Amino acid sequence: MVNLAVDGEPRVDYPCRMLEIVRIPVLSDNYVWLVHEPRSKATMVVDPAVADPVLEAAAARGWTITDIWNTHWHPDHTGGNAAIKEATGCTITGPAAEFARIPTLDVQVTGGDTVKLGDAVADVWDVPAHTAGHIAYHFADDAAIFVGDTMFAMGCGRLFEGTAEQMFANMQQLATLDDATRVYCAHEYTLSNARFAVTVEPDNDALAARLAAVESARAAGEATVPTTIGAERATNPFLRAPTAAELGRIRALKDAA
Repeated sequence: MVNLAVDGEPRVDYPCRMLEIVRIPVLSDNYVWLVHEPRSKATMVVDPAVADPVLEAAAARGWTITDIWNTHWHPDHTGGNAAIKEATGCTITGPAAEFARIPTLDVQVTGGDTVKLGDAVADVWDVPAHTAGHIAYHFADDAAIFVGDTMFAMGCGRLFEGTAEQMFANMQQLATLDDATRVYCAHEYTLSNARFAVTVEPDNDALAARLAAVESARAAGEATVPTTIGAERATNPFLRAPTAAELGRIRALKDAA
């Protein structure tokens, strides 16, 4: 599924049963997610690379940012933490295993914990490999998961601080979700991922069709995420890899491409 943007401007994407989610493009290819729970009016930011566009998007909607949730320590996911906290007084939640590398954290969480945004509850998943303490946030009732740099559309994160075995376990865990679950990743890597994926699975008709749709969307300046578990199940070679060894082989090919 290709998700359309409007001239690169942030807008509400796929309103959930309870949540309103806005995609904010920043830097060269990052997406920051602004998530609003309308009953309580709580609003959180997932992985703010920078502050100003996020504060502007919230203000334009009359929302006050109450929380930041980080998935991992990389600066393009945490760079806006301090300025947003200074402007709003929000609470910053993130991986306990990376507390020393995210000095702005107020609340440390790990897999098995739950976190709340107003009335909406998310389960915390441990998904190490891209970084050693990487986590994801799964809103089961809203069929949405924020995965940071663990899964991308037709891709997965580079193994900077982990192993193919860990990433394979992450993919297997993601594969347990329903096809309709929306996957909110943090980068617009879809076109390069698709072009690589067709070299891995040249006979995959669904993948060829998705590549064509993505090429058209990107030529028009349209965003291609969020994606869905169903789309990834059909076209993502890392999710489709039958073993950790095969995932590792494909990851090495992608890194060398």
